[in-house]
Amino acid sequence: MMTDSWLPTLKTANPQEGFELASKLARLGVKLTQPSADVRTELRPDYEHDAGHLIAASQVIAVHFQTVAAANDYWRS
Repeated sequence: MMTDSWLPTLKTANPQEGFELASKLARLGVKLTQPSADVRTELRPDYEHDAGHLIAASQVIAVHFQTVAAANDYWRS
């Protein structure tokens, strides 16, 4: 489990920063699920050439982006 507080807020200045945060959330989710960098590196060839796996990764980022966007009231003032 992560012990450092690295996510004080989901608020971002704009949608691009929101998407970057969503991508980071997805990457960290993978890292928490599989903490071994060696195993992640070993598994990468299995999914980097598989369209289904790449689409699934995009879907995870999209779900995180929905969360970030909602937290930012869709960047409306």
